[in-house]
Amino acid sequence: MKDNLFQKIEQKTNVKKETILSLASKLQQNNLKDEKTIREIIQELSKITGKEVSKEKEEKIISTILKDKVPKNIDKMF
Repeated sequence: MKDNLFQKIEQKTNVKKETILSLASKLQQNNLKDEKTIREIIQELSKITGKEVSKEKEEKIISTILKDKVPKNIDKMF
């Protein structure tokens, strides 16, 4: 079942399972209160998705994470 999920994600995003697992591992192992780490993750996600993130948007994302303003409940994000 997990492989089916990864296959569907790969088909829709062109992001390989190994890349997703590597990023998930990086997120678990790193301190998300460290600005440098957050910047690296944003840049990696930008590269993976092929979406450019402006400096302004990057700063806003970092500020939101560092100030612990990220919703704990995903439903609140939408």
